[in-house]
Amino acid sequence: MAENKTVDKEKYLDEIEDSIRTIGVLTSGGDAPGMNAAIRAVVRRALAKGLKVRGIRRGYHGLLKEEIIDMSARDVSDIIERGGTVLQTARCKTMRTEEGQQKAAAICKKYGIDGLVVIGGDGSFAGAQKLANLGINTIGVPGTIDLDIACTEYTIGFDTAVNTAMEAIDRLRETSNSHERCSVVEVMGRSAGYIALWCGIANGAEDILLPERYDGNEAKLIEHIKDTKKKGKKHHIVINAEGIGDSQAMAKRIEAETGMETRATILGHMQRGGSPTCKDRVYASIMGAYAVDLLCQGKSDRVVAYSHGEYVDYEIDEALAMKKDIDEYQYDISKHLAR
Repeated sequence: MAENKTVDKEKYLDEIEDSIRTIGVLTSGGDAPGMNAAIRAVVRRALAKGLKVRGIRRGYHGLLKEEIIDMSARDVSDIIERGGTVLQTARCKTMRTEEGQQKAAAICKKYGIDGLVVIGGDGSFAGAQKLANLGINTIGVPGTIDLDIACTEYTIGFDTAVNTAMEAIDRLRETSNSHERCSVVEVMGRSAGYIALWCGIANGAEDILLPERYDGNEAKLIEHIKDTKKKGKKHHIVINAEGIGDSQAMAKRIEAETGMETRATILGHMQRGGSPTCKDRVYASIMGAYAVDLLCQGKSDRVVAYSHGEYVDYEIDEALAMKKDIDEYQYDISKHLAR
């Protein structure tokens, strides 16, 4: 009896795989180091299962323009170590409209795309959900350097971005110390302060300003800089998440109030570039392959995530409804270490 059940289960899984013959893959929104590793994994995992793969250039924008290419194992050779995305990416306002969503679903059907892997952030997942509702099997893979997707403890690109920022701030600290200067360093994170928090701890910053916690009390910040100067501190590092506001203007006000030469450095999009770290390559590869496996199991309208040491998946609705906040214990430690 047990053997019959095993045979039936294997037959059922084979039937599901037979229903998925062609998988599409696209990257959407901001690029993130490790996206190429995910693309490579999607392509090679799907090919290993006997499926066809079609790459969609420039995200949903390219899908609506029918920028669709067949992909082979050779097409993804020597890309795992490259930053950015070989499929390129773009933002697409048209995909927010019902007309755009209907057109995108029709194009998927026209090209025989039975399943679609969408690598991106929350906005990209919202588009994937619309396609799922229109009969296109979709799986989302979290790709953003901001680590701001609530359902997962890891997003593709964060590890590389935070290491890139950390190394840059290490260099700034050396010159800041030499000139007895205050440095205001702006890292990416419009509404999420994870890069700022991690760099603040890793770089030993004296002040860390996060969108989730900063109350706008610049006078308190200036008093802290004055206080550390009185105690003999020769330099001062302030790390701002970009959502805090104009770092250049802040630097001028700090210099005017403290008399300490102050420079602002905006790291900007350099945090998105560069060769991905080992972690981003490995985690992105597993997530990409996992997305293919979910499609072959007949699943749709889901997001791949990493939680408590395991790769898991959630319904897109559930994932988008989740809330995420800075870890209070980590934030508390960051303040004590900055004294």
